[in-house]
Amino acid sequence: MDEVWNRSKSVEGRDYIDALVAAGFAKDAMQVTQDETSVGDPADSIQFSVRVGDECLVGQVGPSVPRPTAIVMPGLPEGECLVGQTRRIDW
Repeated sequence: MDEVWNRSKSVEGRDYIDALVAAGFAKDAMQVTQDETSVGDPADSIQFSVRVGDECLVGQVGPSVPRPTAIVMPGLPEGECLVGQTRRIDW
């Protein structure tokens, strides 16, 4: 996360998902929020997560966030990490 942010200041979820995959995490255990708002503007921040066992690694980056943030927290009972609508990871 830090490497992607420091290199590009990217607010594109794919960049972070691809970095997590390169680090050895399973893509099918990940979630990511939309890169754009409902009116097509770039998102102020995005969140991404990867489920590992009963826990989730959750990250957030974007211009409205003071610095990239990551935290490990309990996973949701439904098997996901993020609440609300997320985008499909179909690449």
